[in-house]
Amino acid sequence: MRVIKKRDITSSHIIQAAYELFAEYGIERTSLGMISKRVGITKSSIYYHFVTKEELIGRTFEYIFRDHYFAAYFDTESVNKDNFVETIIRGGLKMLPSDNEEYRSTLRVLSEFTMLAERDDQFRAPLLKVQQDFVNGFFDILSKGTEFGLVEPSKIEVSSKILALLIDNLSRCKMMKMDLEYQIIWEETINRIILR
Repeated sequence: MRVIKKRDITSSHIIQAAYELFAEYGIERTSLGMISKRVGITKSSIYYHFVTKEELIGRTFEYIFRDHYFAAYFDTESVNKDNFVETIIRGGLKMLPSDNEEYRSTLRVLSEFTMLAERDDQFRAPLLKVQQDFVNGFFDILSKGTEFGLVEPSKIEVSSKILALLIDNLSRCKMMKMDLEYQIIWEETINRIILR
C-alpha cells in the first residue's frame, strides 16, 4: 500500500475515504474525524478542501454518479431493428453486475443519498436528475422501437417509467441479496413491451 504524504492529499483522497466510510457506517454516522483519520490528516485539514461536511457529501454524490447515466449502459447510437431487444436487455443487465463488494458499497451509499433526498432538496434535485436521465433514455430508445415497429407508440411514456423504476428496484433487491431471477424478470418485462 502506497503511503500518501500530507502535502499530496487531494480532494479525491478525501472523497474516496468519505465514500468508503459512508458505505460502512452511513452518511449521518460518519464524522469528519473518521474521514480525517482514514486519510491520515487532521480534521481541520479537510476544511482546506471542503468548506462544510455538506459540500463533501455533495462532491461524494457527484463522484458516485460520475459514470451512472443512461448512455453508459445502453448503446442507443448503434441500436437497430435486429439488435433492439438485445440492446435493452444487455444494458439493463450491465446495471446488475455480479456480486462484488464495490457494487454493494455503491448501492449502500446510493441508499443513504436516497434517504437524505427525502428531507433535503440539496440531494433531491441531483438524484431526481439521475432518475430523469434514465426515464428520458428509455423514452428515447423505445421511441426508436416505434420506428422499427417493435413498440406501440401509445405505451412509450408509461413503459419508459416502468423500466426506469424496475431497474432501480432490481438494483436495490440485489443489494439486499434477495434471491430473485433478475435476468428473467428484466427479460420478461422487455418482452411484454415489445410487439411480436
